[in-house]
Amino acid sequence: MPRCSLLALVLVLVSTGTLLAKEKRPPNIILMMADDLGYGDLGCYGQQKIKTPQLDRMAAEGVRFTQFYAGSTVCAPSRCVLMTGLHVGHCQIRGNSDDSLRPEDVTIPELLKSKGYVCGMFGKWGLGQEGSTGLPLKKGFDEFVGYLDQRHAHNFYPTFLINGSNRFSLTNVVPDEDVHGAGVATVKNDYSPDVIFAAAMKFLQANKDKPFFLYLPVTLPHANNEAKQAGMEIPSYGEYADRDWPNPEKGFAAMVTKVDDYAGAVLKQLQADGIDSETIMFFTSDNGPHKEGGRDPNFFNSNGPLKGIKRDLTDGGIRVPMIVRWPGHAPAGTVSAYVGYSGDMLATCCELAGVNIPANTDSVSLLPEITGNHAAQKPRGHLYWEFYERGFSQAVRQGDWKYVRVNDAEELYDLKADIGEEHNLASQQPEKLAELRTIAQHEHVPNPLWQVKPAPKNKNAQ
Repeated sequence: MPRCSLLALVLVLVSTGTLLAKEKRPPNIILMMADDLGYGDLGCYGQQKIKTPQLDRMAAEGVRFTQFYAGSTVCAPSRCVLMTGLHVGHCQIRGNSDDSLRPEDVTIPELLKSKGYVCGMFGKWGLGQEGSTGLPLKKGFDEFVGYLDQRHAHNFYPTFLINGSNRFSLTNVVPDEDVHGAGVATVKNDYSPDVIFAAAMKFLQANKDKPFFLYLPVTLPHANNEAKQAGMEIPSYGEYADRDWPNPEKGFAAMVTKVDDYAGAVLKQLQADGIDSETIMFFTSDNGPHKEGGRDPNFFNSNGPLKGIKRDLTDGGIRVPMIVRWPGHAPAGTVSAYVGYSGDMLATCCELAGVNIPANTDSVSLLPEITGNHAAQKPRGHLYWEFYERGFSQAVRQGDWKYVRVNDAEELYDLKADIGEEHNLASQQPEKLAELRTIAQHEHVPNPLWQVKPAPKNKNAQ
């Protein structure tokens, strides 16, 4: 073989090998989740008063879902559904409690580890107490900085946070701090969301040359419930300081904008590191808007056109923003009406990483929808929720139909015609009502940890 031909062949083989190596490396995955952010709290979802330019840009450069749901209407079960891909009718943690994930509860990072991902989590966990089987480092994460306990996470100026499995001290003073770390600080030096986010950015920069999974469940814009009417704790109201608004609303707006700033900082770092097109970033919320901390969800129309708030199973309590950005893969400016939910993150991450999706899962990969391959997207059968506070509630979404049961009262809505769930069609559609009731009965798997309790009695009842 002539020398020039041999050289050309070598160059082709080297080039091909380099391309294959790049193709074999799975994308980086960032999952950012806000805490109690409503469907209508972002500009790209219709918000008029609170500024969210970075998340609006993220939506313009990616895919915005309009029918995406959280796994539950409160924090812990929503996070359990997200991490395990199992709906709240049979996952381990179905309400806010001290319960922990078990060794047999398989999580997203545990699955990704088989493909060489380094996994970091920074924020609020809520799925395992100190010393339990549910610690992040026991569930697939290599690094963790943040809160294990939800009540601890109420406190934005705590005396400590968790690094790995150990506490590290902050310089705040909380006189009446409870055993979990909850309370109200009188000396406020270290704002925990900023401390945690700085650790997340350090992880991002340290692992830019590896496939990584960054789970960033920020604690904003949740309230410090223990501070009651002064619960929207933030160092500064920023650009909202001079607005003629109640202080809790100034605080809420500043919190939402801080979440937006965090998202912008992540996007900027991806571009600076040259890994923008190699990284898919998701942004969502764990449930609908809250009324704790002295705020009124109606002030900013936080649930948009939807009925209900956090702790309701009408859509205002469970339908949430979902934005996905992946330059070169997710078509920019796409608006998707596909009905997805946070439990779908497990299957989606598995497909992204080239991991086999577990057989025993409720999770559906959204990757075809995200990349514009709509014909390949698996149809959605139905979604299911249940909730144990104020008695027992259930909900089913099937196509455009929505079934809601609150204790013994049943409701049926056509969401295509009635997004605000104002017209109960239960009496007009008995066959559809019976069909969805049967689904709800089937999806609820009894668990001794989660007992259905009678509805609270009306205080005015005789």
